[in-house]
Amino acid sequence: MTIDVEAVSSEPSVGPDHLWDRLGRLEQRVSAAVRARRAEDPDPDDPYRGQYLTPAAAERILAAAAPDGRAGAQLGEPPAPPPGSRTERLIDTFGLLPVDLELLLVAIAPDLDTRFERLYGYLNDDLTLRRPTIGLALELCGLPGAGAGRFRFSAQAPLIAGGLLEITEPERPLLSRGLRVPDRVTAHLLGDDELDGALRGVVRVGRPGADRATEPARRIRAAASSGSGLVHLLDQGGSAGRLAVDALAGLVRRPLLVDLAALADRAPLADRPAQAVVRALAREARLSGSGVVLGPLDGLEPERPERARLLRELCAELAGVPLITHGSHGWDPTWARESPVVIVLPPPDPRRRAEQWARALSGPPGAADGCAPPDGYAALSGELAEALAPYRLDEEQLARAAEVAARTAAAERRPVRADDLRAAVRAQNGAGLARLARRIEPAVGWDDLVLPETTERQLRELALRARHRDQVLGRWRMRPGGGRGRGVIALFAGESGTGKTMSAEVVAAELGMELYVVDLSTVVDKYIGETEKNLERVFTEASQVNGVLLFDEADAIFGKRSQVKDAHDRHANVESAYLLQRMESFDGIAVLTTNLRANLDEAFTRRLDVIAEFPVPDEERRRALWDRCLGPQLPRGDDLDLDFCALHFELAGGSIRACAVTAAYLAAEAGGPLGMAQLVSAVLLEYRKLGRLVLESEFGPWYSAGQPAPGRPAADR
Repeated sequence: MTIDVEAVSSEPSVGPDHLWDRLGRLEQRVSAAVRARRAEDPDPDDPYRGQYLTPAAAERILAAAAPDGRAGAQLGEPPAPPPGSRTERLIDTFGLLPVDLELLLVAIAPDLDTRFERLYGYLNDDLTLRRPTIGLALELCGLPGAGAGRFRFSAQAPLIAGGLLEITEPERPLLSRGLRVPDRVTAHLLGDDELDGALRGVVRVGRPGADRATEPARRIRAAASSGSGLVHLLDQGGSAGRLAVDALAGLVRRPLLVDLAALADRAPLADRPAQAVVRALAREARLSGSGVVLGPLDGLEPERPERARLLRELCAELAGVPLITHGSHGWDPTWARESPVVIVLPPPDPRRRAEQWARALSGPPGAADGCAPPDGYAALSGELAEALAPYRLDEEQLARAAEVAARTAAAERRPVRADDLRAAVRAQNGAGLARLARRIEPAVGWDDLVLPETTERQLRELALRARHRDQVLGRWRMRPGGGRGRGVIALFAGESGTGKTMSAEVVAAELGMELYVVDLSTVVDKYIGETEKNLERVFTEASQVNGVLLFDEADAIFGKRSQVKDAHDRHANVESAYLLQRMESFDGIAVLTTNLRANLDEAFTRRLDVIAEFPVPDEERRRALWDRCLGPQLPRGDDLDLDFCALHFELAGGSIRACAVTAAYLAAEAGGPLGMAQLVSAVLLEYRKLGRLVLESEFGPWYSAGQPAPGRPAADR
């Protein structure tokens, strides 16, 4: 992404002409030094000069006086850089002295004029050494090698600490070490504004929005322009990244956005690659007068010691540069020497969120990151607004989802529909939770459910709560304080096969989300503390996706606390206590299912928003389930009596579905429509699977028909 530099930076209008004037002065000094060197050398035209040392030459060196730092030519004090030039800003930003600028010019000369390479080779007595050494640079600046000038090359000196000058061959004596100016510094002085190549893939230039004068941006701007310039945005869904960019643009600073995950990837075992990037970032920020945005910090995982060290290095290198960090967690004082100004950014209200969607959908593809389209935007329709209400997306995710939905609709030459938006939002879910839970793409709806009216009403209430939780819990603050989150948690209780999991899938489909079924085998661990860690990962990942989290057989981990008799009881109670706290601070949508509601701890029950009971279906619902499970595509025989099945076979919905599938296989094998004998045979098989007695009074006239004959399946009779 590129940026309109003129719009956000105070670019000097003065060109680099003064550099050529200074280079001309340097050329005069070099010329004088070459003449002096030839005058002292008895054989200046020796082609092997510098490659060997004769006894006579050694005697001559011993007889010569120690270098006094005399310059080759006395040209007087150089003129000051013109006001507004990049050179002047370089002096101010990096705190350079006039002698630093002269030393920098000596080092940069071979990069600007190739003649200096050969001249420096001659003066170094080594034609392969085409850059100045520290000793030669001091000589050309009129400074003695043993004087205070050599301290301008220490690690803390502005030229070295700021990354404007690099010292090569550090194993050599100080005066023989080479000097090199990084290409980015040379390019900057010549007027180039492209980012340093070392930052490729890690840093990009942010693009400010059209509306930079919002109240949050103004507050951030005021904090970043005072003191150390360090600001931390505690993001609760308030588009911290965009506001940080807007604030820096308001300060006439170019916003540099750091991809912390990419930066961390460059620090495997040794942190040298990351350190080089950190130094290049600090130099780039100072050269271009930029501000830096770090975030979200959650992606860096600063709780890991090596990542915290990397963050400390970043803050230390960027000292004095406006630095705005953001994340969903608070600031740890150990991350930097200075303490930041912390600004809390609440999530946008529904009206503001609808405006963001409308703006993103109206904007051209690729430009929906905060810039308003030139012709404004149309408000969302009621259908689209309702479809988008449950989702939580940051500004960048929202822009990407809107672009995908708009492109999908444009490919079919029609307006954007709610389904396009739901699919685009689901595509923004990361793969983190999918590694911990089984992801299910909902493929069922309300018409697939056969439930009592009360249960269905409770399911619809759950969807309603999920859709309006931001307004009720966030904007209206109906659950304030105590570290409580804005999540919605429901319990589905009932016998096995009564439709609990399918109902969770229907709720997810109603919300346009994916269903994530937590695999307890990957969560529960025999080692103390590991289960809590696994659950924490699940909750953390779940809070970052738009999905419904399902804990199947939840009584396995949400069981009652008991009296402590041994270490095992103590650990089990600690685990339950952790879950109680974590569920209360959860920000997502979770469904717990259980066959044994009485085994759940009462404290969990108190924290549930919705409790839905799933009873075993009565005759009327069993009839509907038989009909629904057999479906309209399966051919049915004339003798098929679903009323008989509903009356006599007291099965749950899951078992009825299993019988229907088995009967369909038997019909396919027989090559005809499904008959009553095949259906009864399927019921018999299900009874045996469930361990139930097969009573003749229950099967009636079909009892003998369903019994298999020796050597062949029952359905073939």
